[in-house]
Amino acid sequence: MYLRPAPLAPLIRDLKTGNQCLIEYVTDLVDIVEESDQIIKAFIPEEDRRGRLLAEVELLLVTYPEPARRPPLFGVPVGVKDIYHVEGFPTCAGSRLDPELLAGPEAEAVRLLRQAGALVFGKTVTTEFAYFDPGPTRNPHNLEHTPGGSSSGSAAAVAAGFCPLALGTQTIGSINRPAAFCGVIGFKPSYGRIPSAGLLYFSRSADHVGCFTQDIPGMILAAAVLCYNWQEINVNYQPVLGVPRGKYLEQTEPEALKYFFQQLEQLRDSGYEVKEVLVLDDIESIAAWHRKLIASEMALEHHKLYANCAEQYRPKTVEIIKEGLAVTKEELTEARRLQKVLRERLETKMREAKIDLWVTPAAPGPAPEGIAATGNPAMNLPWTNSGLPTVSVPSGRAANGMPLALQLVAPFMGDELLLHWAAGIAEVFAAYQAYNQ
Repeated sequence: MYLRPAPLAPLIRDLKTGNQCLIEYVTDLVDIVEESDQIIKAFIPEEDRRGRLLAEVELLLVTYPEPARRPPLFGVPVGVKDIYHVEGFPTCAGSRLDPELLAGPEAEAVRLLRQAGALVFGKTVTTEFAYFDPGPTRNPHNLEHTPGGSSSGSAAAVAAGFCPLALGTQTIGSINRPAAFCGVIGFKPSYGRIPSAGLLYFSRSADHVGCFTQDIPGMILAAAVLCYNWQEINVNYQPVLGVPRGKYLEQTEPEALKYFFQQLEQLRDSGYEVKEVLVLDDIESIAAWHRKLIASEMALEHHKLYANCAEQYRPKTVEIIKEGLAVTKEELTEARRLQKVLRERLETKMREAKIDLWVTPAAPGPAPEGIAATGNPAMNLPWTNSGLPTVSVPSGRAANGMPLALQLVAPFMGDELLLHWAAGIAEVFAAYQAYNQ
């Protein structure tokens, strides 16, 4: 296992106060990445990463010499999925296309991070154009297993402790699934809560900007920078949890489903009320419409490039673009309308059942063996389609030792409550794991 603790919240405190020397910290981190990322392959190689970062560190220290005046993410190294435009870096999106064809102004999320004092440690590996053709990244828990996709490099980099924060995106399950597979926190906020300008879009109606950390307190600090109109909250009651029973939950593999029900019992033992609610029995129809939506919008994004460079696209990307070209305008309009219908249905069900959060497995099972595929995003799809905020919280290990995680889902724009409550739920499983070690 190539795992190293790197919680974000204590690091922020130490860097801002000067208890942690920023030059020494970044130097040590570059040493670790130079040694271990030859194996994990989370980052895209960069010539003289060390020199660039140390120059940026010197500028930060000159700009903010007084600890009390340092910005909220002072000196925090961030991995950035290679579908974001970042000034000074080519954008390749895991593809063979000339980066000049893909160039654009720096992504708004990256600008917000830099403005808050963060350092771009490097670009992280993605599947081609954030779809299903994987890159070379391996899972730090077991090199023979996938880290998930499409934000494979970002999830693996955080799990390996190469950086304490990384940006990803989710169009089906590309934050919550790799977070689950790599045993880290993956936060997909409400649709549009983090600005997406400056992405190489897959599907403008479904793309969510989100991020990875090893800790919920650190995720809250990052969300306060990235999410517009973030509010501090003070809530002192436990949420009522709703389990979506029916065909949706039946997509879970038997072993993972057994562990999921055991984890629900652990939550009940810790005082949480858990209700079972019949919902999403039409998951096959939802998945079919989501497929039409993202395929059509993928084709719209790529039609000019694909017309001129089709031979440079990889097979799975070609497949979805061709599929998208066959979707009619009327079908695309209907697919977009059904997103709002699904959101209203899910929120209405929550109100009627008097639940605060949905709780589900974050993936159908642990990370599959092999790196030629990225795993099944079925457990994430309806929440992405509806734009509801989700977070993956590590909850234990499967029989093969690979991580398992719960997925928590809040009502639209309930991101602050989601992360607040996720912190308490994460503590339950941390306590159980510590007790059983």
